[in-house]
Amino acid sequence: MVRALIRLSLALVATAFLSGGIARADTAGEAEGNRMERKGNAEERAADAEKERGAEMQKSGKAEEKAGKKNDNKSEEMAGKRKKEKGKAIEKAGEARGDEAKEMEKAGNKAEKAGVKAKKKGEEAAAK
Repeated sequence: MVRALIRLSLALVATAFLSGGIARADTAGEAEGNRMERKGNAEERAADAEKERGAEMQKSGKAEEKAGKKNDNKSEEMAGKRKKEKGKAIEKAGEARGDEAKEMEKAGNKAEKAGVKAKKKGEEAAAK
């Protein structure tokens, strides 16, 4: 009797395990959408770091420029201005990169939704 219970429980566990994996299988659209979304999130984090680096460079350039004016040091003042401008350019580039990443994330969401719809249509067709 114990053997019969063990066999039955193993059969039920195997059936539940296999059917659960099939039910969770992603369609190609879902997988592609998830991949795009993850890549968009990573790009967005990198863009945020780049914006932060540009803002920090801009801030230190401003301080260097101010110190150059205070000490009547034209070369230090000009170096501060250049650093400030470069920081501003880096910050703008980071913003543009962040906007592109957000668009990629949105495209990933759309692709994932299309994959879910296709999966539902397939399940409905299989049920009929």
